[in-house]
Amino acid sequence: MAVLRHLIGAAGKQRFVIGSVEALMQRTPPIEVIRDTLFRITVGDVADLEGLQVFADSSGYIRDDRVDEPGEIAFLGEVIDIFPAAEPSPFRISILDGRISAIRTYDPLTQRTLADVEDLDLGPASELILPSQDERALGLEHCAANFYGRLTSVSELLTDPAVARDPKSDARAASFETQVIDAHEIRTQFPDGERPSSPDALYLTAAELIGWLDALPSLDLDASAVEAAPRFATSRDAVRDLSEFARMRLSEGFRVLVAGLSHETKLVTRRLKRSLDAELTQAESFQALRDGSPGRVHVGEFDLEGGYLDHQTKVAVVAAADVFGGRVATGGAAPNPSLLTEPELRIGDVVIHEDHGLGVLRSLDRIEVNGLERDALRLEYYGGAALLAPVEDFGKIWRYGSDEHGVTLDRLHTDAWAKRRSEISVEIDRTAAHLMEIARARETAAAPALKPPVAELARFSARFPYPETPDQSAAIEAVLADMASGRPMNRLICGDVGFGKTEVALRAAAAAALAGKQVAVVAPTTVLARQHFATFEKRFKGTGIQVAQLSRLVSAKDAKVVRDGVADGSVRIVVGTHAVAAEKLAFSDLGLVIIDEEQRFGGRVKDRLRELASDGHVLTMTATPIPRTLQTALIGIEDVSVIATPPSRRRPVRTFLAPFDKATLRTALLRERRRGGQSFVVVPRIEDIDAVTNDLRELTPDLRVVVAHGGLPAETVDEAMVSFGDGEGDVLVATSIIESGLDVPRANTMLVWRADRFGLAQLHQLRGRVGRGRSQGFVYLFTDPETELADATRSRLSTLEAFDRLGAGLAISMRDLDIRGGGDVTGDDQAGHLQAIGLGLYQQLLTQALRSAQGGEIEAPWTPELNVGASGLIPESYVPDTGVRISLYARLARLRDLDEASQFAEEIEDRFGSLPDEVVTLLDLARVSMRAREAGVSRLIAGPKGVALTLTDHSTLATANPAEGEIKGGRLILPPLDGEAPAAQVAEELLERLQQPGA
Repeated sequence: MAVLRHLIGAAGKQRFVIGSVEALMQRTPPIEVIRDTLFRITVGDVADLEGLQVFADSSGYIRDDRVDEPGEIAFLGEVIDIFPAAEPSPFRISILDGRISAIRTYDPLTQRTLADVEDLDLGPASELILPSQDERALGLEHCAANFYGRLTSVSELLTDPAVARDPKSDARAASFETQVIDAHEIRTQFPDGERPSSPDALYLTAAELIGWLDALPSLDLDASAVEAAPRFATSRDAVRDLSEFARMRLSEGFRVLVAGLSHETKLVTRRLKRSLDAELTQAESFQALRDGSPGRVHVGEFDLEGGYLDHQTKVAVVAAADVFGGRVATGGAAPNPSLLTEPELRIGDVVIHEDHGLGVLRSLDRIEVNGLERDALRLEYYGGAALLAPVEDFGKIWRYGSDEHGVTLDRLHTDAWAKRRSEISVEIDRTAAHLMEIARARETAAAPALKPPVAELARFSARFPYPETPDQSAAIEAVLADMASGRPMNRLICGDVGFGKTEVALRAAAAAALAGKQVAVVAPTTVLARQHFATFEKRFKGTGIQVAQLSRLVSAKDAKVVRDGVADGSVRIVVGTHAVAAEKLAFSDLGLVIIDEEQRFGGRVKDRLRELASDGHVLTMTATPIPRTLQTALIGIEDVSVIATPPSRRRPVRTFLAPFDKATLRTALLRERRRGGQSFVVVPRIEDIDAVTNDLRELTPDLRVVVAHGGLPAETVDEAMVSFGDGEGDVLVATSIIESGLDVPRANTMLVWRADRFGLAQLHQLRGRVGRGRSQGFVYLFTDPETELADATRSRLSTLEAFDRLGAGLAISMRDLDIRGGGDVTGDDQAGHLQAIGLGLYQQLLTQALRSAQGGEIEAPWTPELNVGASGLIPESYVPDTGVRISLYARLARLRDLDEASQFAEEIEDRFGSLPDEVVTLLDLARVSMRAREAGVSRLIAGPKGVALTLTDHSTLATANPAEGEIKGGRLILPPLDGEAPAAQVAEELLERLQQPGA
């Protein structure tokens, strides 16, 4: 819509429009709708909140409490977050005294503001503009002609255009018209809601488009003088060759442009300045480049995939991808996130209160205590008994899970919970002691220090055709350091599907093999093992290192040759399934075991694989670690590297949850086939295969269907999956057998039948099979339309739909851990302590027990009692969403130092606007509590007659000699607080003064 509006306003101006056949064929809203559907916001103007709400509702914006995707808006008191559909980033609009005080862009992930702008033009989030009170059904845009009447088209918006056409455009138009007609027929055959407008009302026919294009004057784009820029990345010294190229072009009178996104051009120019004695000039536009003086090197922020030389205009463009071999990911290495971050609390969650046990969080209530208003959580216990937990208690409340069904709540006012917690604490102490034994044994263990020849490893690394992402680079460095340390490596590489874990394994294998050791690479399936073998064989070709495969795809005769080669050391790297762990396979000098998709192996198989490298190194990899693995990583038995930065230009797979619909299935499969891709249809059970396959052959008779499932002979399954991976077949119907590692570059669509019968981690792994290239990937999670989903099941599947961003595997694992429980780390039981007391409280108790086992001092968490005649809260008018307020309270309760409190205050003000008095008081009281805890003050009471501080045995004030007061019976008595300033602020200043030396 933004482009269409620019075309309408371009009368008398030259415009160069690049469009696909599909976009030109689609009819557009009437001109007046395109022109008038605009809402302008300017700093300093009166804030028209009612007008903005009407605009957002009528133009298709979706209201959400957290705005991080295009087309979303949130009204948060004095702050409005909006992600305009045509903008690359969201905006935060701040309001002060009824006027727009600031407009800033912000990061959708961190939610922190970035840059100020003076004004913002908001366009619509939909092509269908409705009265704001009308309900907007999904896909209603397909009925646009029913609402508008006649639609217009791009052809009517352009004035006397000339056209340059791709030779294949006519055929593409005919193909797209067929697709449109098919989709309309399917939707008519399987109606669902409003009847869609007819195809010719929504799209030009192919004949209409071709007729219009034929009637236009032809624009000759002569590219004979244009050639592609060299691929400097393939040379030994890319920057040196680039510098030489630039010098030669400058001497010929060219203008040289280094193009890319800002972080890419910085990397290029930084290196270029060192080797090229020439001035670098900033280019704001291509026109400025052409108008500039020849013989100069320019730098510009232009998003290009490759460069070119135009001999006619004397312009040479070098894209960052020409230098690096691919696009460069933004930012530095992401810090390894805590693998076990406490999930946010939500209404309806089952929670554990440290003093009262298992209850259900029912609401956030406003209560009055001693004339002061405050917020409290209402927790429901056995028999409907209720407990109000004030803000000060939030630090004692831990999330247990999301489903209260099947959970036995504790009784209030009994000692049952105290006894159960005491028993569990004893067991956790035993676990901690055993874990410390394992950790100490690991610290004292020795392993060969593997230090490969630097030059040979560098040559191997240079064969990687893409730039390493920052996290990938950090993981490789950590692995190489582990292997050279002289201690056994036990490292987990946790990275989402397609984030580059295999390259980390290749570098580790190269380091071990070049250092003279053997390597075993183990995958859970024969298909994945075959793909790994092909990758390793290709990368190690010409290095003198022999790579062999060992799985059921290998004949008995060839397998014997491999085993003999492994035994005599001639085979340096063996890739296979768990057959590698067979007792009859004897290694000559095994130095490294790599286990891919570790979550697919049982504990005994993994133990056997680790035994192979009893005095060597172990590297495991996964996208969705199982709870036990998360636990071992947390406590240090296993080191962990998290690859959280996606490869540059990788697009997240769009995920949809919906009841099964034949029209959607047929449309999705035909669309994928027409764009030259392949599709998966996944079912939960073997017995579902025949029925689904028959439906497919009836609905899409022209598609070639391939079938694979565990009930077929192993050879048949392998043959089907391998041939499909090679491009034979349009649709693969399979069970979850395909979830591990099947790499089909052309597969971009997946339809999952009865998604409710799959686990979260399973579905995420399945989703990773599509969208691995540049094409947008789509996953449809179908449920049975005749079966009502349980709330817990819908919540679980909605998690996958919500976490459709890149790098969501770890978040999904945590959600799975939240649902299933984590179990005893040192045993095989996946229920254990985590199911008894929940993840958050378990982590706290385990951390304390580990510190105690290490000989450290343990102080149970405690919160000082404060009574200073003031109470803080987060007003509903400031943060309207109850869930967000609860989350903020819980985060505040977990803060432990003043720096964290300051950062928290800055974040709240940044996200929700200037702090109201109630929030200022809340934050002041939090700081008072921190200072009191630090000083060893268990109770602080301030009244008109004075201030009393009850001191703990370890209080730093017990030996102080304050001139202002005296110590009586373990209490420090001081004069009354200053009555003018806010009580909480004065109390904080008092504690700060008392803690200073000489107080």
